[in-house]
Amino acid sequence: MNITDIRVRKVNLEGKMKAIVSVTFDNAFVIHDVKVVEGQKGLFVAMPSRKTPEGEYRDIAHPISSNAREIISKAVLDAYKTAMANAIA
Repeated sequence: MNITDIRVRKVNLEGKMKAIVSVTFDNAFVIHDVKVVEGQKGLFVAMPSRKTPEGEYRDIAHPISSNAREIISKAVLDAYKTAMANAIA
């Protein structure tokens, strides 16, 4: 499965959540509400999630393998950095 499009839909300059992104695979499947978050060790990608009745957050969609997670994270962070660079320029 190949990433065919990444759209940075919303950018926040303040707060820990920096952006909301949509990722399209093979021009056939899209995952909305992927988040770019500022953590203690830098930026990371959080998959879309919902709050359970117990108050915990559970991913709605997520990569199964660490390799897939790495590919998605790198592509999303690259798109976010490009969007930020274009906003500044």
